[in-house]
Formats: sequence, C-alpha cells, structure tokens
Amino acid sequence: MSAPLDRLERKLGYTFRDQEQMLLALTHRSYAGRNNERLEFLGDSILNFVAAEALFERFPQAREGQLSRLRARLVKGETLARLARGFDLGDYLRLGSGELKSGGFRRESILADALEALIGAIYLDSDMQTVRERILAWLAGEFESLTLVDTNKDPKTRLQEFLQSRACELPRYEVVDIQGEPHCRTFFVECEVVLLNNKSRGQGVSRRIAEQVAAASALIALGVENGND
Repeated sequence: MSAPLDRLERKLGYTFRDQEQMLLALTHRSYAGRNNERLEFLGDSILNFVAAEALFERFPQAREGQLSRLRARLVKGETLARLARGFDLGDYLRLGSGELKSGGFRRESILADALEALIGAIYLDSDMQTVRERILAWLAGEFESLTLVDTNKDPKTRLQEFLQSRACELPRYEVVDIQGEPHCRTFFVECEVVLLNNKSRGQGVSRRIAEQVAAASALIALGVENGND
C-alpha cells in the first residue's frame, strides 16, 4: 500500500472502527485467498437497493422500465470506476504481482468491484443509514445529471416520456397537409403539447418522419433539448 488508509477514509467520508474490514474490501483475489469478493456481493446488493429507493422517491411519475434504466446508469461499472478514481482507490488496492504488472490498479472492473466491497464493509462496520448516506453523497453528481429523457430514443418517445414524467397529457399529432405526386409526397404535421402555446411543425417524406421532426421541435421549444443535439 503506497498511501495510509486514513487518507482514503477522509476521501470516502467515513472512518472505520475496524480497519480490517476496510483492508479486506481493498484486497483483490489475486493477492490472497481471503479477498473482497464476498464484500463485493454484499455491497452490490446494498448499492442497488439504495439507488432504487432514491430513484423511486426522486421520480414519482417514472414507470418501472424508466427506473430500471436510470438505476443501471447509476450502478454500472463505468460509473463506479469513475467514482473510485476520484477517491484514488487504485493507490490503496492490494493486488497480486501479476495484476500489479498488468496495471490492475487502473482496471475499471477491479476499481468498481473494490468500491462495491467498500460499501459492504461500511455497512458491516456501521449500519444501513450510514452506508445509505455515503452512497447518496458519492452519487450526488450522478443524480443531478439524470433525466427521464433518453437521448438514445427517437424524439416521439422522448417527448412522450418527458410529458409523462410531469403527469401531462400526451402530445397530439395531426397531418395538416400533403403535397406532391403519389410517388413523391411530402407530409406536413403539427404536434400539440399542453405545455406549449404554439403547435410545433414537422415535414418529411412520410407521416412517421414528419411526426418525429415535429416532436423534436417540441422538445426544443420546451427547453429539454437544443437545436445542436
């Protein structure tokens, strides 16, 4: 270990009564027979529960599928590894010589597993309320960036989920004009949203495309997205 444990405790915001729990949480299976895998299992379960509970309270209008996607973002390895790097967790890991040589202290999976193990260790060293407070403090920035609008989805779906999250009526689409020959038509659609004074418009070579364009315009008008997205 290249750095004293009390430095890590300050970064985590928690002081262990039993530092052996902390040491075990930092011990990779490559280092010793007794390692952090059991604590990782426990910490993973606690993290998922705390994240689910917080999301349930934070997004009262969200559906089960939306909550599941948001939780997956919070607890995925990439997010945990990023938090672990913020704590310089790699400096404190106990790794076998092979993992040390291959840069295991930088590996995303090892960092994420160790952070979950620390969650388990804090729980065993204290209580559920204490570990919940630590998890929520660590994830505070992640929670602020969460939204029910999924930019990987099409504009109509994003608009619908945004309105549902605010308990608003769903948007209404109407074809207001069709121009051109039957083999080369252009559809003009208006989208009515209760939160907007004016209808948004869209056009395309099919009704579906025109509706997507109108939905995208509505999202911009609502300030949910900008025209550069």
